Amino acid sequence: MAVPKKKVSKARRDKRRTHHGLVPPTVVEDRDTGEYRRPHHIDLKTGMYRGRQVLTVRREEDEEEDEES
Repeated sequence: MAVPKKKVSKARRDKRRTHHGLVPPTVVEDRDTGEYRRPHHIDLKTGMYRGRQVLTVRREEDEEEDEES
């Protein structure tokens, strides 16, 4: 079983943890819509990725008509 030979000092412990901090997510402005989205991800509102239509997006109007009938 691995047992530390010496106590780890606070400074050494904190130096090791310098990379554990939280960072805000990276966002880019979409060229077509101007909305913000994650880079290398599909724009869920339009269904576009790199200038191509990848998903078919259902409109809210279509969903409301489906619920009524």
